[in-house]
Amino acid sequence: MNQLHAMHFVVSGRVQGVGFRPFVYRLAQRFELSGWVQNRLGLVEIQVEGSPQHLDDFAVALLDEAPPLAQPHILGQLKVPAAGDGGFAIRPSVSDAQPDIHVPPDYFTCDDCLVELFDPHDRRYRYPFINCTQCGPRYTLIEHLPYDRAATSMRDFKLCPACRAEYENPLDRRFHAEPVACPQCGPQLQFHNDRIQLTGESALAAAVAALRVGQIVAVKGVGGYHLLCDASSDAAVARLRDRKMRPHKPLAVMFPDLASVRHAAEMTEQEAVFLASPLRPVLLLRQRADSALSAQLAPGLAEIGVMLPYSPLHHLLLHDFAAPLVATSANISGEPVLTDNAEAEARLTGVADAFLHHDRAIVRPADDPVFRVNAGLPRPLRLGRGCAPLELSLPFALASPLLAVGGHNKNTVALAWERRVVISPHIGDLGSLRSMAVFEQVVADLQQLYNVTASRVVCDAHHGYASSRWARASGLALSTVFHHHAHASALAGEYPDIADWLVFAWDGVGYGEDGTMWGGEALLGQPGNWMRAASMRPFYLPGGDAAGREPWRAAASLAWASGIEWAQLPAGSELVHTVWQRRINTQQTSAVGRLFDAAAAFTGLIRHASYEGQGPMLLEAACDGSAGDAIELPLSRDEEGVWRCDWAPLVTMLTDTALSVGQRAEVFHASMAHALLAQVRAIQTTHEIQCVGLTGGVFQNRRLTERVVELLTAAGLQVRLAQQIPVNDGGISFGQIVETGALTKSAPH
Repeated sequence: MNQLHAMHFVVSGRVQGVGFRPFVYRLAQRFELSGWVQNRLGLVEIQVEGSPQHLDDFAVALLDEAPPLAQPHILGQLKVPAAGDGGFAIRPSVSDAQPDIHVPPDYFTCDDCLVELFDPHDRRYRYPFINCTQCGPRYTLIEHLPYDRAATSMRDFKLCPACRAEYENPLDRRFHAEPVACPQCGPQLQFHNDRIQLTGESALAAAVAALRVGQIVAVKGVGGYHLLCDASSDAAVARLRDRKMRPHKPLAVMFPDLASVRHAAEMTEQEAVFLASPLRPVLLLRQRADSALSAQLAPGLAEIGVMLPYSPLHHLLLHDFAAPLVATSANISGEPVLTDNAEAEARLTGVADAFLHHDRAIVRPADDPVFRVNAGLPRPLRLGRGCAPLELSLPFALASPLLAVGGHNKNTVALAWERRVVISPHIGDLGSLRSMAVFEQVVADLQQLYNVTASRVVCDAHHGYASSRWARASGLALSTVFHHHAHASALAGEYPDIADWLVFAWDGVGYGEDGTMWGGEALLGQPGNWMRAASMRPFYLPGGDAAGREPWRAAASLAWASGIEWAQLPAGSELVHTVWQRRINTQQTSAVGRLFDAAAAFTGLIRHASYEGQGPMLLEAACDGSAGDAIELPLSRDEEGVWRCDWAPLVTMLTDTALSVGQRAEVFHASMAHALLAQVRAIQTTHEIQCVGLTGGVFQNRRLTERVVELLTAAGLQVRLAQQIPVNDGGISFGQIVETGALTKSAPH
């Protein structure tokens, strides 16, 4: 008889909530090994004994054949004495160990569950909450770790004998699938409107019937509620816009399958693969001219937000409706998505005609992630369900846990300790009590889930941000980071191999080092050591925050500063002109985002914005595909040594009505791209530059970004854009961590 050998493994990474323990059990059976496997607060410990060859094969398969959703890393591997015991056991989880926690995000419905969902002979046929270890909700139902059913919002659903047998069978794919359920023992649908109340299959049928007659239905999903309506009905979409007071902001559309997407949008193979990936994002695609969708989905824009069903309930709704549905977040003006049944009813009365609830509680919200292909890759505009909490490694070790509270708009928060950082899903704009309540909940949840208590907090240098006010009142040791330094450091944090940067941080307005509102900056250096090398000619924005909602103010300011008559000034502008002249409630800014606002206003595309970024989005969509010869913007160096481009020649062009709107839009984009290149060349006269980074919300603009990348690449420069973190303010919290850590790091990578 061969002598037994034994090995002890400690495995970290994403190994909980993904079927890792039953996978280990099956491997042990396959290689005729005895021993045990056990969860220990984010880690998995394994002890196996058998022949040396089988142990070696097991160690290889442990990583090479891991479940698709798992991301295992072997922390330790040690030879130990063999116990000589027979059999292999899955031991109960323990929570008394040092935590190494990796919280799983919510997953899409796997193919195996989809087959069962539509199999009339399966006991879970058309059950809207079908799941297994490879799919289903995680982050939105976990209350605390270790990840066991009693620690989730499924704890009150007692397993029936059939589900219990699956749950306890290590060879079943539902072994310890914590949300496992069936129609006999699990969550149920509830439909109601002002006339009827229904449950189960009747509730689903009633919701589909309501959608068919043009009604708006609030549907509770995985991470919150959606408002659904017929995406091909102008009347239904107009009603939704009117009731939600959302006159222009684009509405996302959920399609039954990829074939139906192709009827409505232009889609490359790369985009099709990404759209159908486990993430199941909202992806911006160019709408086909012959699409049958309502023209009111994205007024004035060429693209629509497209997604595929990701939960079993969505699959059933789209299958039964058999056509695309608007699926927009059920929230109020930038707030986090609604999650609670009673609150949804209270806040959506007057918006929704009917409600399709369920009785599985959503512990915390997770909105849908949004991506756009830009410069060849799908890049995040919003982190959310399926990709957040997003875990990244830091290029240094932190001496103590650090909390970053992000910006004011598109807020996310980040928690970092040792060499790890976790970025939350999108929270939203922090301008309401509910937004702040969810912000505080996410701050507490991240620390509780990961068993890490922050001892320091970092916030934006702008004192008026709600997140900054919260940080100052928290009682934690406080650090501040300038807005554009955080943007630059967020990008640098994704590419720790690059030591020296020239980063262009172009966005709306953010508080700068000199007390003015920056937004068109070129920063030299690296995290913890940024130097302003270039910017735009500053101008004065009258009205403070009102300028962001009224793009005509930016246009008027440029016209007044240039001495150019702009015939389209709105009524009442005389008073604003007086305010501008006297510098009353008037900010000085270098923001490129506001130049885009002005260009959209000059071309007649917009005067008042109903959502953030509307003017620049309309301007990009207006580009007519012409060559767009660039106008050279004068470049000079100011007394601080900062290279500045003068936007004045653009005002003359933008107010020239002999040019079409499309031509003016093209020339503006081309001129801004060439201005950036001119700044790079000027900085190269005194600094060696090899890598140029592009960050900030302006670089969500594909037309500008791809033109810039083309110009810089032709000039022999490397160009980097964020791949995992949004370039907009959704990436600020990560940048705050990287910037602060670079200043205080204790152990270089």
